Amino acid sequence: MLPSARPSLSDLIELCRSLRHYLGAGLPLVDAFRQQAKRGTAKVRPPAGRIAAALERGDSLDDALEREAAVFPPLFLALARVGEQSGMLAEVFADLEKYYVRQRALWRQFFGRITWPVVQFVLAIFVLAGLILILGLIADSRGGPPLDPLGLGLAGPSGASIFLGVVFGMLLGLAGTYWMLTRRLGGARIQIFLLRLPAIGPCLRALALARFCMALRLTTETGMSILKAIRLSLAATGNAAYTAQSERIQGDLRRGEELNAALTRSELFPIEFQHILAVAEESGTLDRVLAHQAEHYHEESGRRLAILTGMAGYAVYAFVGLVIIVAIFRIAHWYVGLLGA
Repeated sequence: MLPSARPSLSDLIELCRSLRHYLGAGLPLVDAFRQQAKRGTAKVRPPAGRIAAALERGDSLDDALEREAAVFPPLFLALARVGEQSGMLAEVFADLEKYYVRQRALWRQFFGRITWPVVQFVLAIFVLAGLILILGLIADSRGGPPLDPLGLGLAGPSGASIFLGVVFGMLLGLAGTYWMLTRRLGGARIQIFLLRLPAIGPCLRALALARFCMALRLTTETGMSILKAIRLSLAATGNAAYTAQSERIQGDLRRGEELNAALTRSELFPIEFQHILAVAEESGTLDRVLAHQAEHYHEESGRRLAILTGMAGYAVYAFVGLVIIVAIFRIAHWYVGLLGA
């Protein structure tokens, strides 16, 4: 059997909304998933049918979702487990629905901002390839040496093909290098490296902390043990750098360390977050503070995404401008040479 396609954010929003409605109305969990298997979106129906069948056999939702780990995102899996163990599935799916609505808005904002720079970059590459092609053909028709405005030593159809191959080969090479390093070094090391990068790191950290705060609030509200709550909350970040710290943080908590002290040693949580968490622990307002921090980091992730896409746009403008300047100077140099001759 071929694996099901992963649901989109819109699919997840509709799924969470429907499950919230069904469970809030008192419909049994197995019937709620059976309804989704019949009336859900195209990508949700197959996994919902398998989950309904597993629940009918007497499996827990946790066991049924574990078999669907390749279909649903980590946050959905982690918080659904929290909801089942706490008896707050309807509330959990309501929070997940709000979260995915925000994520969809963030992605739309990101794609809306990044589309034009990407289009400009691709157009610039093809314009340069076309310039290499046309100048080479003109030189061939006149029987003289081709004008090389970029100084790459490329001309004609073969030169344009080499240029396109090198540019897109480099892009594929970067993607392949990232994939290979992730496999060999482990996702945690790569994520730690990305968290230290300007612009990219703050954005990834804000996204991870928004998920962490939301999950930790839900788990602590249910009275779940702090060890299980922290494990599920770190898994909910969807960031390998945070999940890799799970065992060490749980070990510190078993030895009697306070939550803030255990999180501080991971060096993944900002100083201001540590201070706020320490005050919340002392005052007994952890749930309310985590809810506020989740909202804060949702807003922060939106601001960071705007900064990241803005920097990408300026990088494209700088690249195009540099190429134009180089081409202008080389064409001017060639023209001056003609006048001197």
